[in-house]
Amino acid sequence: MKKLSRKIIEFLDSEKKYVMLAVGLILLYVSPLFILGENAHIRVHDNLDSNIAWYKVLKDSGQLFGGINSVIPQVINGLPRNAFGTEFSGIEWLHHLLPSMLAYAISQTITRLVAFFGMNLLLKEHFVKADQAYPIRVLVSLAFALTPFWPSGMLSTLGMPLALWAFMNIREGRYSWKEWMTLVLLPLYSSFVLGFFFFLFFMGLLWMRDLIVKRKPNGMFFGSIVLMTAIYLLIEYRLVYSLVFPEAPTSRNEFVSSTLGFWHTIRLVGKNYFLGHTHVLTLHTLVIVPLSFIVAGFLWKKKERNETEKRFVYLFIFNFLLSVWYAFWFYKGWQPLKERISLLNTFNFARFHFLRPLVIYVMFAVGAFILRQKGKGWKSFVKVCLIVQLFVLFCANDEIVYRVAGKPTVKQFYATQEFKEIADYIGKPKSSYRVASIGIHPAIAQYNGFYTLDTYNNFYPLTYKHEFRKIIAKELEKSPTLKKYFDTWGGRCYLFVAELGKNYEFKKDSKVKIHHLQLNTKVFKQMGGEYIFSAIPILNAKENNLELKRTFSQKDSAWKIYLYRVK
Repeated sequence: MKKLSRKIIEFLDSEKKYVMLAVGLILLYVSPLFILGENAHIRVHDNLDSNIAWYKVLKDSGQLFGGINSVIPQVINGLPRNAFGTEFSGIEWLHHLLPSMLAYAISQTITRLVAFFGMNLLLKEHFVKADQAYPIRVLVSLAFALTPFWPSGMLSTLGMPLALWAFMNIREGRYSWKEWMTLVLLPLYSSFVLGFFFFLFFMGLLWMRDLIVKRKPNGMFFGSIVLMTAIYLLIEYRLVYSLVFPEAPTSRNEFVSSTLGFWHTIRLVGKNYFLGHTHVLTLHTLVIVPLSFIVAGFLWKKKERNETEKRFVYLFIFNFLLSVWYAFWFYKGWQPLKERISLLNTFNFARFHFLRPLVIYVMFAVGAFILRQKGKGWKSFVKVCLIVQLFVLFCANDEIVYRVAGKPTVKQFYATQEFKEIADYIGKPKSSYRVASIGIHPAIAQYNGFYTLDTYNNFYPLTYKHEFRKIIAKELEKSPTLKKYFDTWGGRCYLFVAELGKNYEFKKDSKVKIHHLQLNTKVFKQMGGEYIFSAIPILNAKENNLELKRTFSQKDSAWKIYLYRVK
C-alpha cells in the first residue's frame, strides 16, 4: 500500500502529469466548438467575413484542382481560382470534406496540440533544459498553444517552435527521421507567405552566420532549409506562377502601404510591442512584458552572463526590433522605393513580426527560468505569473470574448434559413442574376450560394476594381476615409456608404437608416447586378432606381434583410 501511495505521489508531481493536464486544458479550451457547433461564437474579422466563406465557395465551385487560368463564376463575374490559394493545404481539405464548423473545430484542435508539443520539445532540448524546470516548460507551452491565433493561418506561426526544434537539431548534427518528417509535413498545414517565408529567411541568416563566424558550411543544415523552402514553393505553385508569369494587374498593384509620418510610426512601434497585432495576438501585455523587463533589469549591469542569460538578452532585443521593423514598414519614407519596386507593395514584408509569438513565449520561458533560480520568493512570483497568464488566455477564448461583445454566432451570422427564404422568393437560378450587400459582409451571400458583384479577397483583377468603383464613386467622394480605404487598398470591394463608414455588421435591432445614398445603379445593372441585400432601410431608394421588394427576418438570423431590386 505504501509503495502504491508513493507511486501515486510521484506521478502527481511529475512532468507527465503536467503534460496530461495541459492536453486536457487544451481540449477543454476548444470544447465549445464541438459542443455548440454553429451556435458557437468565433472571430468575424478575416474569418467569418472571408476565409470560411471562401472554403465553401471553392468547394461548391468544383474548382479545387482548377487550372492556373480558371475562374470562380460565383464571385465578381469570375474571380481567378488562384485568389483562393493552393489545393495542397490541410485546412482546404478539412473544409472540402467536412461541414464548416466541424472542420474549423478540428483545425483549432490540431493547431493547438501541435503548438503545445512543438514548444515543449523546443524548450526541453534547447532553451530550458533543467530536469526540474518542467513546470515552466509545460505551462509556457500551454500558454503559447492557447494564444488567439488567426484561424486560417493554421501552423503558420504556432508551428514555428516545432520547426525550430527540427532545424536546431539538424544544425547540431543530432537528428533522425523525425526532424526531416517535421520539415516535410509542416508546409501542408501552414502558409509560406503568412509565416514561414520570414522564418526560413532567418534560418538562412543563421546558416550564413555559422558560415562566416564559425567557418562551418554545415551542408546538412543548409539542405534542410532548401528542402522546406522547395516544398513550400511546390505547394504554393499558383503563387509562384503569378510572380514569375504576371498577367493582368490586380488590386494589389494599387496598394499604398507607407503613409505614416515619423511620430505616428514611433507610436505604432509602441503599440505593436506592448499590444501585438490582430493576426498574431500573444496577449503578453499584462504578464510577459513586466516579467521580461524585470529579468532585463537583473541582467543589465551583469558583466558575465551564462548561456541562458545571453539567449534571453538576444530574444529581448530581437522582440523589440521586430516591432520596429513592423512599424517602419509603413513609414512614408519607404514609398518612393515601393513605387519603383512593385513587389514591395504587393508583398507585405512587415510580416516579419509574425515571428513574435515564437520569440515572446520562448523569452517568457527563459526569463521565468532565470527568475526561478534567484530564490524562493522569485520562484513563487514565477508561479503566479504562469497562472495569471493562463487565466488571461482562458478569458480570451472566442466563446467568451465574442459572446460578451454581442457578436452573432456562426449560425446567426450566415443565416442560411433566411437566405434560403430570399432565394426561394426570387425564384430564379442563382447563377442568372448578381447581388451585392449593404451593411453586411458579402461573404454571407457567397456562403449561401449567391453570385456577388462585391467581395473581400486578397487580390482580384484591377480592371474589375475600377469598374466597380463607378458604382460607389459619389459615396467615396463624400468620405475621404472610405476613398483612401478603397483606392489605396481595395481588398474589400464593397458597396460603401458614406453615412455608414467602415461598418459592415448592422444587426436587426439596429435603428440606423440610410438617408442620402448615391449609387450608380446603371453601372450596377450593366455588370449584371439585379438585387441588393441591405441590412438597413434605404429611405431614398427611389432616387437610386431601387424598389423594395420585401423584408426578411428570422429568429436564427442576426440580420433583417431589405431586398431591393434595381429597376
